[in-house]
Formats: sequence, C-alpha cells, structure tokens
Amino acid sequence: MKRRQVLGALGLSALGATSLGGLALRIQRGQTGELVHSRAPLPRPFQVPLPIPAVARPVRTDATTDFYEIVQREADQEILPGVRTRVLAYDGTFPGPTLVTRSGRQAVVTHRNDLHVPVAVHLHGGHTPADSDGYPTDLIEPGGRRDYTYPMRQRAATLWYHDHRMDFTGSQVYRGLAGFHLVTGDEQDGLGLPSGERDVPLMITDRSFGEDGSFSYPANHHGAGVDDAHMEGVLGDVVLVNGAPWPVLEVAAARYRLRLLNASNARRYRLVLNPARTPLVQIASDGGLLEKPIEHSAVLLAPGERCEVVVDFGALSPGTEITLRNGLGSGRTADVMRFRVTGRGSDDSRIPPQLSRIEPLSADRAVRTRTWTFRRAATGEHPGWLLDGRAFDPDRIDADVRLGEIEVWRFRSDLHHPVHVHLNPFQVLSRRGEGPGPLDKGWKDTVDLAPSESVDVAVRFTDYPGRYLLHCHNLEHEDMAMMTAFRTT
Repeated sequence: MKRRQVLGALGLSALGATSLGGLALRIQRGQTGELVHSRAPLPRPFQVPLPIPAVARPVRTDATTDFYEIVQREADQEILPGVRTRVLAYDGTFPGPTLVTRSGRQAVVTHRNDLHVPVAVHLHGGHTPADSDGYPTDLIEPGGRRDYTYPMRQRAATLWYHDHRMDFTGSQVYRGLAGFHLVTGDEQDGLGLPSGERDVPLMITDRSFGEDGSFSYPANHHGAGVDDAHMEGVLGDVVLVNGAPWPVLEVAAARYRLRLLNASNARRYRLVLNPARTPLVQIASDGGLLEKPIEHSAVLLAPGERCEVVVDFGALSPGTEITLRNGLGSGRTADVMRFRVTGRGSDDSRIPPQLSRIEPLSADRAVRTRTWTFRRAATGEHPGWLLDGRAFDPDRIDADVRLGEIEVWRFRSDLHHPVHVHLNPFQVLSRRGEGPGPLDKGWKDTVDLAPSESVDVAVRFTDYPGRYLLHCHNLEHEDMAMMTAFRTT
C-alpha cells in the first residue's frame, strides 16, 4: 500500500486533544509520542544482568575485505524473566550480533531473509554506496539474500544497523531488527581509552508487552505503518538495555567507556547518573571522536543518536550502586539501568586532553543554503507528517547535490523531530540563530530538533553518487511519510 493511501485512510478520532494547525495531538513530557501500556506482569528493576551482544565473526577474509553472513529469522527470546517473546532477529537475537570492522578495510555483509516479510538493511552512520545504503524500496523479499558492501572509508565510530523497509520501519525495528556496528581505527587505539570488557555498547530502547509477553506494537492492520492513535510516535513503558529490562552491570572501580545508543522508535532520554558521584565525560558523537573531551552532568539523546562517554568509578567503594536515570521519564521509564561496583581493579586507561582533529565546515565556504521544514500537516482531509509539505515518494528526487561541495541545510520543526541524513555526517553550526548546543559538537548524522526550533548544519557529501535519504528518525513519523530523497552527482 502506498503512503498516500495510508494517509488517506487515517482519521482524527483516536488522536489526543492538543491542537496543532487544526490537527489533534497529544504531547508527552519531552516527547512527541503516545504511550502503550503493558499488560504483562513486569519485573522489578535491577534484577537482570546486562547482556553484551555477541561479536560476529567473518565467514572468510581476503587481502582487502572481511565477509560476513547474517540470517534474519524469527526466534523466541526471554526478555521479561520467565516469559518468551517472539522477535524478528538478526541471527536469532535481539539486539543482533555486533559487527566490528576496521576503518579503511572493506566489509561485505550478506543478509539472508528467512522472515515472512520483506526487509531492507540500513547501516546508520555508514559512508556507503547508494546500492548498499538500504533505500526503503531496495527490498530483500522472503527467501532472498543481498550483499551490502561497506568500504569503511570513514572514521572510527559507533554505528548501528536496522531495518529500513518502507512503511514498516517502526514495527520491524520494534520487533527486534537492530544491532551495533562498531568501526575501529588507529587513532582511537592510540589514545589509551578504556578497552576490552570496559568498552561497553549500550543499546537503549523502550518496549511494551502484551499479556502473553509479546511485543505490543499498535500496527495499522488495514495497511502500512502504525495505527492512527499512535502515529505521533510509539512509547513503551519498559526500558530495555541490550534487550534486557532495567539491567545491572557489575563494574570494577575503574574507568569505563559507554557507547550510548538511543534505538527507541520515538522516546527521547535525558541520561543522568544518580547519585552524581562522577561526571559523564563525552569523548565521541555519532561520527566518532570529538576534538576534546567534554564533561556533562546529563546527556540528551533523541532516537538514532549516539554518544560515547567515559565514566570513572575509580573513587567508589565496593558495593556502591549508581543508577543511570532518564530525566524525561516518569514512573518506570525514569530508570534505565544500574552499575554496581564489585571491587578494585588495575586501570591504566586515561582520557587525553586532545582526542582528534576535525576540519571545520564553515558557512562561508557553503555554495548554497537549503531549508527543510518538518511539520504535521493535513494531506487532503487527513493528518500526516510531512517534509516540506509533501509526503515521501520513493521515485521523486527533491534535491540534487554535487559531491565535494559544502552546503548549509536549515532544519525547521513544529514538534520534536530527530533529523537523520544518510551518506555523510554534518557539523551543527547554530540553534535558533545562536551557537551549537553542548551536545552538538563533532561530526553528527542525527540532530535533535525541539518544538519550533531551527538548526543549521554544514554538510559535504563525498565519494558516492546516487539516491539517499533525509528523514525524521521518529520511526512512526518516517513511516507516515516524513522523508525525502536527494541525489548526489
């Protein structure tokens, strides 16, 4: 079913009471989304050990390339203790296996689809040729397979891969199709940052569960996407980290590198440590290392964003417990996970004062400025999420961009919209006409827009001609047409 047909089939009757341009809309605290309540009994927080996703091993290698194979299939997984949940999974696990590849060394990942639905795979943050980017109509049909080629001509960074099927991204990611892809490199290796077991990927998601333990996603059973009551975004009432509810990680009294990823459909998180015995020292953003570390008391993450922080537990006594909390949550969603210090440990890691060098993309070098407007608007008599007033058409190109040229892209919003650009990262120039925010430093590929906000970014696309996407990473907004295609030449 085409998006325009879906939008034409939706009504206003189930939406909330807040008015926006004549359209009814509920606004949750700090979110654009609607809460789904679980019907299954939920566990007490901080009882389950934090799982660490397994690292995928290459099936073969040659002088230039590592080859991987991943099978997408259904599986039953214990997420809530004592209950089995059916997941759509990469290699049968949620999250999927972590791919660890090297900057400058090509990786080819073959995905085989043993599911009953089509899929598309997007490497979020990947500097990727167009035919391997996971365009939402480049589908792997059930029983099919596809090779995705990742040259890895990019900086070391925390990336992730997830489903990108047109109209169904929200429901298929919600049911489990997401995993880490970590890019390593010489620059990071030489800094002395925490490594090994003290380099911990944390995929934060929210989910709700039916009475039988199934994922409770409010799908539109008459067509694509989400039902009309939840098209502003699906919020769960259970916070999962690496697929476990409110888990516990036992740590030594030492420094830890935490790779924070918000892989939720719509929920934003304001992450704080409680008690605040140590700061969150940011060392990297979406696109890898910052120039210098930045201390934060809180880290705000919108869907799709990553932030790497170092937390020093070295001064804490064995038995101390530190909780990672969500300042935008309430009730159960105010907690994320807990760290429990178990004992002393040797620690030769450090946080150097200089992490990297980043070429600035200044506005005065830009050849043009483009404005992109993200807003709720009617399509005929029906509501929709539109980009520049138009619903996404996969066959339409809305901008042609020359490779190598710097452009300023101005994003304007009505509500909360995490804006994601494919192919290359960008640099945030300003918010509301002022400088970048404290979490806007370095290379970004997803930027969080607040209601009625304008953000300017500088972008330069390189290497690969073809068709790519700009879209909102609230997955329900994306499924309900808030995307556009641009072409690099």
